[in-house]
Formats: sequence, structure tokens, C-alpha cells
Amino acid sequence: MMQINPADTTGYMILGFVVILLPILIYLMSMVIRFRNLNHELGMLEEIEV
Repeated sequence: MMQINPADTTGYMILGFVVILLPILIYLMSMVIRFRNLNHELGMLEEIEV
């Protein structure tokens, strides 16, 4: 009697996680960079104001 094993789709699962998590990480990094730039510009404006 032959036993049929389920297909090994581990690679597809890992690829799916990468496809989903990579854009999220890129977006979060973009937000951190924007926040740093905003704080830098705010500091410059406060120096000009004084």
C-alpha cells in the first residue's frame, strides 16, 4: 500500500511572509526617516525664530 505525502510548501510560505513583511518594514523605515527629518527641520525653524 502506497502512502501519499502532502506537498512540501514551506518555501512558498516563507516567500509569502517575505512578500508581506518586506513592504511593511520599508514603510516603517520610511516613517522613521521622515520623523527624523521633521525633527531636524523643526529644530532649524526654532533656531531661526530666536
